[in-house]
Amino acid sequence: MEAEFFKALAHPTRVRILKHLKEGPRCVCEFTEDLDVEQSNISQHLAILRKQEIVSFRKEGLKVIYRVNYPQIFEILDMVEEILISQVNETLLMLKKRQKGGGE
Repeated sequence: MEAEFFKALAHPTRVRILKHLKEGPRCVCEFTEDLDVEQSNISQHLAILRKQEIVSFRKEGLKVIYRVNYPQIFEILDMVEEILISQVNETLLMLKKRQKGGGE
């Protein structure tokens, strides 16, 4: 189950969708405008997130409004971002050390 959950997060468009939902519920039409992705593509990604029950939706007239079911998802995304930043910083530090060592 955990692997399936992480697979649902394993696409840049789905991460971008979730980051947009961090600001609150959003209409599908906003995703297509904000992310510059076609609605059919957005719908496929939202279906994957719905299947894992990460997001849910409600209809308001013709609009379909999505929201995140578990706000902890944002903590996960923030932690991943922190790890990636740490990895980049460690790589930069290693490169600086190599550069100093090679130039002596």
